[in-house]
Parts: sequence; C-alpha cells; structure tokens
Amino acid sequence: MAIGVKVMRRPAQEVSYIRATLKGMALTFKHMLQPRYTMQYPEHRQTDTWQIATRWRGTHRMMTDEQGRSKCVACGLCPQVCPANCIKLVPGEDEAGHRYPLIYEIDEFRCVFCGYCQEVCPEEAIHVGVHYENAEYSRDRFVYDLERLSAQSHPVSTLWDPADPRGQ
Repeated sequence: MAIGVKVMRRPAQEVSYIRATLKGMALTFKHMLQPRYTMQYPEHRQTDTWQIATRWRGTHRMMTDEQGRSKCVACGLCPQVCPANCIKLVPGEDEAGHRYPLIYEIDEFRCVFCGYCQEVCPEEAIHVGVHYENAEYSRDRFVYDLERLSAQSHPVSTLWDPADPRGQ
C-alpha cells in the first residue's frame, strides 16, 4: 500500500495573525462568562451532579469467601500478565492440596492500573476498585499485602460497560 504525502504550501504574501488572535481572545472571554464547574473537593465530595465513573480503575481489592479467606488459588497468572511487574506472589499448599498465596503483594507505585490482573484471574479474586483516595505518609504503605487487600471494602470496577454490545 502506497503512502500518500500531502504537501502544504506556505502563503506567498505577508499574513496577518490579528484575526486568529482576536478569535482566540473571543473564545477566552466567552469561557470567562460561563459558570465554573470547579468542585471544592475535600469539603464537597461526590454529589448528584458529579460521580466517579464506574470504569475508573483505582486501588486493588482481594475478594474473600464466606470464611474470610481470600479467593486466590495462587495460579500465578496475575504476576505473569502484569506489564509493570508490580505483583509478587509466592504460592503455598495445605495438607488437603488446596493452593493459596503465602505472600501476595501489589506495589501501587509501580502499578499502571491496567486491569489485566482482574481480567485474567480465573477465580475473580483480585479486582481493581473505584477507590481513589489513597494518600499515605510513607512510601512503604503503597505496597499492599494480602491482609490489606482483603480488608478493602470499596466497590469494584466493571472495566467495561455491560450494556455495550461491543464489549462482549
């Protein structure tokens, strides 16, 4: 397939940019007269007019079963598919032959919040949530271990709109 190149010619005569400048200034003044949509965040949180998107990918969450144990079976797919290499998993096995994670850590600083870990998990154990307020005072608090991931209670992200026929 041939690549088409479009050659642009420079104007032959002297060009005045006053008209373009005036159009830009008119647009700026038009926006100055419109109402502002700034929300004073810490004082006013989610309202009826502003809510975070359901597809927002934020802090991770480990789902648990009825007994409070994590659903993770330590299959190793999530660290394998992670593009940022931020998941550390050490598998273990009990006397009955059930696999579980001995160590499961996610470094939130390295994570790019792509959601691949949620998509690849066969047990639907790990999810990215819609939680976004995760400020900490020290860097080591951004490494989430299994206990902290299981303690998260925020809602999970859908990653795609279930009503969209293209997402099937």
